[in-house]
Amino acid sequence: MLERKKAGVREERQSRKAPMSDADARKLLDSVSEIVISRGKATRRLTRKEANVEDLRGNAGAFRAPMLKKGKTLLVGFNEEELEKLIG
Repeated sequence: MLERKKAGVREERQSRKAPMSDADARKLLDSVSEIVISRGKATRRLTRKEANVEDLRGNAGAFRAPMLKKGKTLLVGFNEEELEKLIG
């Protein structure tokens, strides 16, 4: 989808090779104002004040993937509809 929309990726991080730390997650959260968390078809929208590091984790305790940031919005987890909205 990113290629089809000609959306560039500024930074890519492989979670197995370079896992995100809690400090990394806090820094990421501090750089956005809206967090969109997708789990299957369910989507939850949070403001930065409502969100915490645990919201970015999956059931197994690891950080969910993918995480995509555009401007002040962070998309956590895959949801095609939300991804379309984010990249336009």
